[in-house]
Amino acid sequence: MVQRKLIISDREILGGIPVFAGTRVPVKTLFDYLEHGHPLDEFLDDFPTVKRDHALAVLELMKEKLLEQTYESVA
Repeated sequence: MVQRKLIISDREILGGIPVFAGTRVPVKTLFDYLEHGHPLDEFLDDFPTVKRDHALAVLELMKEKLLEQTYESVA
């Protein structure tokens, strides 16, 4: 299975801020929406270049990274 890039950071795109690959939408924007109680659908409506499966894959990736760090800190 080929894994696609989910997030890119390129100095030529928004000065290197991590964005959803193939877009100019900062990943932080998704977390800001969720943190302020906005549903995923609202984020997707406001940023139509980000597809649902892409946003969900990024959330899953971040969950895995967080859990890896949590497990490493208790080991």
